[in-house]
Amino acid sequence: MEQQDIPETLRPVAEAAVRWVNLEQGHAFELTGLVDYENALNPGPAEAAYELGLILCDGEICARQQVRVEPGETGPQFSFVAAQAAEIPPLLDPPVGVRANWLDSVLAKHQFVLLLFYRGLW
Repeated sequence: MEQQDIPETLRPVAEAAVRWVNLEQGHAFELTGLVDYENALNPGPAEAAYELGLILCDGEICARQQVRVEPGETGPQFSFVAAQAAEIPPLLDPPVGVRANWLDSVLAKHQFVLLLFYRGLW
């Protein structure tokens, strides 16, 4: 997967966070991007916690997970952060089947439909 949008300094902790998410949720997600990571670039004191917005894909669905990173003696500790409703939804792509039904209903009303994809959002 393309990971060019991930700053080199955050790549190790982001990949560790993905491994943690996969263990917690029983998925096989791959990291495809980061959002909301500005505080991670300048977290302040070494013991300061920060958040990463992980953009994850597993071949069928893409999702966003907001993860809190707390530095620890044995490495970073992770926990989930609840995203607010106005933010990007956690499932970035509808489950298989939902998309086709939606597209069929919209095509019935219009001559054509323009789909714009951006980081898994449609």
